[in-house]
Amino acid sequence: MKFISSQIALFMQQRSTRRNIEFLLRFFAMLLGLIVLYSILFHFIMQYEGRSYTWVTGVYWTLTVMSTLGFGDITFTSDLGRIFSIVVLMSGVFLLLVMLPFTFIQFFYAPWLEAQKKGHTPRSIPQEAKGHIIVVNASPIALNLVDDLKNYGARCVLLCHDSPTTLELLDQGYDAVVGEHDHSEVYRNLRLPQAAMLVALDNDMRNTSIVFTARDVDAQVPIVVGAQSDDAIDILLLAGSTHVYQFHKLLGEALARRVLNARARSSVISRYNKLVVAEAPVMRTPLVGKSLRECGLRKATGANVVGLWERGKFVLPAPDTVFTDTMVMVIAGTRRQITAVDLLLGPCASGTEDANDAPVVILGCGRVGQAAARQLAASKREYRIVDKKFKSGVARNHLIVGDAADLGVLEQAGIRTAPSVLITTHDDDTNIYLTLYCRRLRPDIQIISRATLDRNVNILHAAGADLVLSLASMVTNSIINLLSPGKVLMVNEGLNIFRSTVGKSLAGKALMGSGIRSGTHCSVLALRDASGTMHINPDPDQVFEEGDEMYLIGDSQAEKAFYETFGRDADLTE
Repeated sequence: MKFISSQIALFMQQRSTRRNIEFLLRFFAMLLGLIVLYSILFHFIMQYEGRSYTWVTGVYWTLTVMSTLGFGDITFTSDLGRIFSIVVLMSGVFLLLVMLPFTFIQFFYAPWLEAQKKGHTPRSIPQEAKGHIIVVNASPIALNLVDDLKNYGARCVLLCHDSPTTLELLDQGYDAVVGEHDHSEVYRNLRLPQAAMLVALDNDMRNTSIVFTARDVDAQVPIVVGAQSDDAIDILLLAGSTHVYQFHKLLGEALARRVLNARARSSVISRYNKLVVAEAPVMRTPLVGKSLRECGLRKATGANVVGLWERGKFVLPAPDTVFTDTMVMVIAGTRRQITAVDLLLGPCASGTEDANDAPVVILGCGRVGQAAARQLAASKREYRIVDKKFKSGVARNHLIVGDAADLGVLEQAGIRTAPSVLITTHDDDTNIYLTLYCRRLRPDIQIISRATLDRNVNILHAAGADLVLSLASMVTNSIINLLSPGKVLMVNEGLNIFRSTVGKSLAGKALMGSGIRSGTHCSVLALRDASGTMHINPDPDQVFEEGDEMYLIGDSQAEKAFYETFGRDADLTE
């Protein structure tokens, strides 16, 4: 009874409830008036036929005819009476069998169900909650962020603006709370002062309102915001944001940095003190067709090939692994060693033109495409952008207006001689289509594609892309690197550099016999000993001592396997 009374109270509190009940009462009043009118007319017509019945009989006859029960015990004999019976029957079919059920469902039953749902939808989290991450959005990118953070032991709470979305997310196993983004009480119910971080991934205007409202509740909690326009950055900072990222801009710059370059064959993807990790495409290098043992790269430069990307799969190379032109090397070493790798790989030729003279083709002139173009211009690379519409802010000599699926438009942009093509549209289906098309046109071209969602990364690789970077991973990388500076550094699609302390299970063992590489598929990049000295690319005979810090690289599955085998130091937010 208490549950029913609480449901009724919640139902009556809704603004639309009174309006709906008023409409239902009017409908029933109209129906009652029609029944009374038909009962009165029944008596007059019966008197016309020379018969007389009680008033109760008139109501009885009206209801049996309108409800189509039609017992047949009382009938008219005249044409007038039969015409009246038809009118009563048709109005009853329409009002009782059609209008009444739909009116009742729409104005009473459906709002009642909605009130019950809202009664079951969480509006707060426990008071003792702390160290959690509040994500204000329920987009696929936000859900991808939550999934990745869960893998590191972080608790995430999604703030949704409506009950159906919240209930759907709860059914999927997420922690979700319903509430308005611009209501201070909502953030108090989310225990914002005890949270590790607030992440806002909505549009610029809503993000500003989110930050301003959250700052009214707590002035210290870190707030990370995704900005869409350059003009919004200052406004979001003034509102109280701790960090503001233009994720589309970061993605465009990351795509451009991976373009084949004759002056620097590798692109640095992360730095940690003296440790530098870079990527270098094997395409058009002397390494194609050689094994890791035969190329002698470590002996010549001191740098170490710690992994290989091949069509989206990260693998640890063995001495007899043969390099193919579809592979991308992940190299670790010092800055000097990475430079030595560039010299060893030599210049990159592309057809009849130098790789730096032939323009890079960019398909799509949105925020990602324009960011990639600016990055290429900063590195003094020629480029051509293809887009269906003219875009302001882009030089006419760099923009080709037309459909990227048109061969004539692509040839005008220079697809026949371009060393690389960047596919940057916001639609993954379009990117898959264009990737397949460009690969058929130029089997030897480097294709770098953008993906909006992580689930399409493998599909783009299968379509022919050499490298794929997703916006969802760019968001996740930025958030995780803020939460745990120096503990986890995400450098690519599912590829992480992470730090772990040597425990008793590894103490006294040599690197070669530790089972790290064979058992977990992680590779040790560097080792910091008790004196603070960092040994980059440690010798296989290096012996671990308890308390040493290891820097390892591996994909998400390899990192999980490492922690399961050797233990985790602490969760991400600790």
